[in-house]
Amino acid sequence: MLYGRLDDLREQTSRRLARVLLESGGTPQARSERDTATAMHSSDLAQYSAVENGLCFGRLDFEDGEHQHIGRIGIFRTEGDYEPLLMDWRAPAARPFYLATAASPDGVTRRRHIRTRRRNVVGLDDEVLDLAQAVPGRNEGLVGEATLLAAVGASRTGRMSDIVATIQAEQDKIIRSELNGVLVVQGGPGTGKTAVALHRAAYLLYTHRRQLEKRGVLVVGPNSTFLNYISQVLPSLGETGVLLNTVGELYPGLKAVGGEPVEVGAVKGRLVMADVLAAAVRDRQWVPRDGIEIPHERETLVLDRKTLADARGRARRSRRPHNAARPVFEREIIGALARLIAHRLGAQFLDSDDVADIRAELREDERVMAAIDKLWPILTPEQLLTDLYASEKRLGAAGRALSPRERQLLRRDPGAEWTPADAPLLDEAAELLGEDDRALKAAAAAKRRQDLAYAQGVLDILDLQDESDPDVLMAVDMLDADALVARVAQGDYLTAAERAADDRTWTFGHVIVDEAQELSEMAWRVLMRRCPSRSMTVVGDIAQTGDLAGTSSWGQVLSPYVANRWRLAELTVNYRTPAEIMAVATDVLASLDPDAVPPSSVRDSGLPPWHEKVAADGLKDAVAVAVEREVARLEDGRLAVLVPRSLAGAFAVGGDDLESPVVVLTVGQAKGLEFDSVLLVEPESMLTESPRGANDLYVAMTRATKRLGVLHTGELPAILSKLASFSLDSE
Repeated sequence: MLYGRLDDLREQTSRRLARVLLESGGTPQARSERDTATAMHSSDLAQYSAVENGLCFGRLDFEDGEHQHIGRIGIFRTEGDYEPLLMDWRAPAARPFYLATAASPDGVTRRRHIRTRRRNVVGLDDEVLDLAQAVPGRNEGLVGEATLLAAVGASRTGRMSDIVATIQAEQDKIIRSELNGVLVVQGGPGTGKTAVALHRAAYLLYTHRRQLEKRGVLVVGPNSTFLNYISQVLPSLGETGVLLNTVGELYPGLKAVGGEPVEVGAVKGRLVMADVLAAAVRDRQWVPRDGIEIPHERETLVLDRKTLADARGRARRSRRPHNAARPVFEREIIGALARLIAHRLGAQFLDSDDVADIRAELREDERVMAAIDKLWPILTPEQLLTDLYASEKRLGAAGRALSPRERQLLRRDPGAEWTPADAPLLDEAAELLGEDDRALKAAAAAKRRQDLAYAQGVLDILDLQDESDPDVLMAVDMLDADALVARVAQGDYLTAAERAADDRTWTFGHVIVDEAQELSEMAWRVLMRRCPSRSMTVVGDIAQTGDLAGTSSWGQVLSPYVANRWRLAELTVNYRTPAEIMAVATDVLASLDPDAVPPSSVRDSGLPPWHEKVAADGLKDAVAVAVEREVARLEDGRLAVLVPRSLAGAFAVGGDDLESPVVVLTVGQAKGLEFDSVLLVEPESMLTESPRGANDLYVAMTRATKRLGVLHTGELPAILSKLASFSLDSE
């Protein structure tokens, strides 16, 4: 019945979309209505396809004998009072599915968890919430315990799955937290931070659709691997219009794929770089000490330092960005040159029209404009940053707040690939430079004139060919060139997310930041510009900070923007990591912060994590043997080989496609991911390669849902002493 209604909705929407696409849209209002309807029907069709698998996952039975099915979207009956066939999981009436317990049943007598594969039911799990019928000793802390444990113990596929059927009470509270303000979700590994953040995005769009749909929701992840891993979660929840990006991708057109030493990235991420870039822009607003000589026609015009400084001062006082202030500077310089020429010709004999002609001639003189370009050039962010990195002189002038070593770290030759740490600097530079949009406006006006001329030509031809009855209205009688251009304009039918992806200045209704502890101070500036309303969900774990530019305190990164007006929510239960692995990882956490409380694991695996010492010249072979052994035990699961940065590319035992059975990743690439089994190679190198090596080791150890093995050539680090020695017998 549910799927039949879903098929009906899909068919009805397809017909409506087909009808709308046939409409020409005569008036501006009609075109707007057509575009809106097209976007709406297209979005509905995408939603119906996305929720096909697992459409209904629960049922609530109430004391009054009524029952309600819970699912990914709301579906209503066509007959009667339009009652719900399926209640959207985000609706307030569905909340008892996640919160009701035997102690506080909220009118629910039974909660049923329904497991499906395609359109077939493959499993049921009933929870009786009537205290008189409840099973003594049952763990009431976990909602749908059997379904939850089945989900966390299932083999991984290389893509993150939603948790809509197994959301727990502490997660539900965060998901449904109010929209406004900055919410920080702090949680250890395996607590479901990412899943909670994505389900929160779906909930906010459902609850505040009108407010958020126009500006959109942005989800920011640490890298493209992570974004690919989570890419199917929101569509499976019926939301297809959310933009997923890294910080670097918020700068349109940028391919930030270059590598650089971690120390360089740490310098680029510091807040002081905002001052360095501002100084670099001011440094390009040049006033020569001895003035400047500018050839014009058959004479040389000389502007002294004071005249140039006055022109620069007036342009700066306009408070416009550098490129937008260029017309002010240009006007002042042209004016000063025109006064020199007028003085030589005899100003008393010239009227305003004569002076205007002089100004026009100066603007048309390439040598004059080249001199102005030298004094106040139009710059792109890429050009500003490239020139800054390439010149020790420019770095010295702009980087006085940096140490000599830090300036040397930034030095690089032109042509190098942009790195992720460059992206926030390019965005900052774009803010400082702005745009001189005169050329863009002129091009748009020229295109408009061209379109009008073409349209008028078409109408003229139709008029010449018209030999019909003069009393019959023809196209030329009802359309002029303006109307024809407007009528043939093509609608782009873009969602807010699609428009935002190509617009650096777009501001979002809500921003969700995952692995937020890794963001640099400069990256936070980018995100705050994208969200002036400060409606944000910030998700992370300070103990997992691995980037040298990352943070060790939420207050440190948020206070400059919202002072103490942010709220903290914590996740305390580890659903991913078995207790056996967490017992070892807890020692690593204690080395970072003796007072830190690790999340409590909900399950044991019965598989103790192990270590094996191998010969240095036999490491590659040992890794290959261990991979073969683990794959044989995993059946259809996923294995990750996690290596230090120094060994990236050293092992040909897998690829980097998360859907392949074996992947080889650095710890940074594995942030936020999970695998059935993990082989961790050379933990001592992970510890020593970075000042935050213990953080990296903690992250690496907590990626596994079932098995963990450690291979090392030197002595095992003391903080891993609880690992069991490997033996084939124990396997």
